[in-house]
Amino acid sequence: MDPLHDPDDEDLLHPRQARMLAGLVENARMSSAAIRYGLRTRVGVATLVLNQDNPLPTANHACALWGTLAEVASTLLRLEQVFAEAGRSEAVVYASPSTVAEIEGIADDSGWRAVEEGLVLLHREPRVTWVSPRPAEDRDLPGIAELIADDAGLSEAGESRLIRNLGHRIDDPRCVVHVVDDADADRIAGFAQGFVEHGMGLVEQVVVRPGRRRRGLGRGLAVTAVDELRERGARLVAAHSDESRPAERFAEACGFEAAYPVTAYARRVDELL
Repeated sequence: MDPLHDPDDEDLLHPRQARMLAGLVENARMSSAAIRYGLRTRVGVATLVLNQDNPLPTANHACALWGTLAEVASTLLRLEQVFAEAGRSEAVVYASPSTVAEIEGIADDSGWRAVEEGLVLLHREPRVTWVSPRPAEDRDLPGIAELIADDAGLSEAGESRLIRNLGHRIDDPRCVVHVVDDADADRIAGFAQGFVEHGMGLVEQVVVRPGRRRRGLGRGLAVTAVDELRERGARLVAAHSDESRPAERFAEACGFEAAYPVTAYARRVDELL
């Protein structure tokens, strides 16, 4: 039996290994989300990050709810108020192996709902690509923000805040942002965004225009981001993905393997404002 893999699911890491990796990934993810004016703090038994410059849920979320059942339930109630006071319409918690196993029942009893099932993937196998992305420049920021806004359904105000946040990111030495130009138009065809801190690298986003997909651009962007993160000191490189088969096939083509599951829980807090 492989000691690194879960005896109940050979495709995933052993729970102990998964929890250790989750701690590293979530620490890096929080640091990335806090660029430049974000707040990272503790609320009850959860770790929380809020960043008004970045409207995406990945920059405004809690994770690592580890404690007694009563402590976790109390923390969920406190998080509702914290997100409401921060002006968010929704509170978000990402539950991984760093969160107590009973979170599903506690969340359901507290009025939270599971909204997304995903995977954290670990990069295992180097890959070669013939695509040649380039580092992003200030002139690329509106195009990147447009792609993210279309993908995430952001408002114009959210897109404007995102441009400002992206400007902070390309000035931060821990961040990797690459784009690939559209050969048929004066615009970018896609981009990849990553982050590295304390030896933990993250490929955070890879987005390609719908009309330019299935040409190897996404794989080229992801592989380039992994290579750059390793050059900047990453000993491990991870990524997040949904559980759809197309997403898993893409991750495999880029050299990633599933490591552990992540569930996103959300709670509307508009009525608390």
